[in-house]
Amino acid sequence: MKRLLFVCVENSNRSQMAEAFARMHGKGVIEAASSGSRPSGRINPKAIAAMQELGYDLTTHASKGLDAFNGQTVDVAVTMGCGDECPLVVAGRREDWQIPDPRDMTPEQFRGVRDLIERKVRELLASLEETS
Repeated sequence: MKRLLFVCVENSNRSQMAEAFARMHGKGVIEAASSGSRPSGRINPKAIAAMQELGYDLTTHASKGLDAFNGQTVDVAVTMGCGDECPLVVAGRREDWQIPDPRDMTPEQFRGVRDLIERKVRELLASLEETS
């Protein structure tokens, strides 16, 4: 089972949605988690609503910090364009996706970011299948 970690600053939008998509599309072969360098302690209601539209309940997630992953090894660590290096996380592979923070976007713009994250997660999962 491949371990993925998605990281953004607040762990309330982008990384949470990425974790959700990895769980949805990588069921049974992926262990996904997310965290933040400065977690907000909550999941953005816009992210909850955006994922609910796709049938995923983001209210089951919690905003958490990188400390929870200190020294742990993951197969892939993905930063969401926030510039975080995540030095505490030991990763076989690192990617930075340069995803805009949707926190203050309209619901329509937020959905666009959500859909971009889903595409990126699917591409990542496909690349992991090729290297297995």
